[in-house]
Amino acid sequence: MTESAAVSGASAAPPSGPLAVLLAPADLPALTPAARRVLDAASRLFYDRGIHAVGVDTIAAEAGVTKKTLYDRFGSKEALVVSYLRHRDAGWRDHVSAQLARVPEPGVDRVLAVFDAAISWMDANSPKGCSAINARAEVGDGHDGHPVFPEVSRQKVWMLDVFAELCRAAGVADADDTARLLMLLYEGGLVTIGMETFARPLAVARDAARAVLEARVA
Repeated sequence: MTESAAVSGASAAPPSGPLAVLLAPADLPALTPAARRVLDAASRLFYDRGIHAVGVDTIAAEAGVTKKTLYDRFGSKEALVVSYLRHRDAGWRDHVSAQLARVPEPGVDRVLAVFDAAISWMDANSPKGCSAINARAEVGDGHDGHPVFPEVSRQKVWMLDVFAELCRAAGVADADDTARLLMLLYEGGLVTIGMETFARPLAVARDAARAVLEARVA
């Protein structure tokens, strides 16, 4: 998988408390070289073409491995999709953590740093919108037991929790309620990127988020 490095050059004390737990690096299993090639190929193909449009034959050929190797390493296409989403999410979390390190003092600007992270991340890695949202849309309503559904839900709950902790640290009134409002703005911006409804939707969402936060700071 080729993704931009997290924002660099920041030097600040590491986060503590609940936020530190949320921002801890993801504990992902080690990959063999062949598994890495499979995951890199699948990540490109799933994002560019869609999950259903890409079969394991295409992924194996792109990775330069046999189908047997693909199944030996991942077990199923569904498990490979989940691995793709988890690795992208791990990169995103690292990116958020690095962006927050650049704004170490609690306050409105630190909350808005999540939107700044999203803007730079989407520009570099996600021109077609959020990979989790796109995957969730492809697999339907989740009642078929597809493992994508709980994985995407887990990722989105994590983002909501980060907003809530940042709001609490900033002294925002009704931090949990405010976090939900910010989540709606954030997710709306992500969806609008994929729909190409208008330009720079996350910047618009950021401006709206600032208005919400400034009205609620104690």
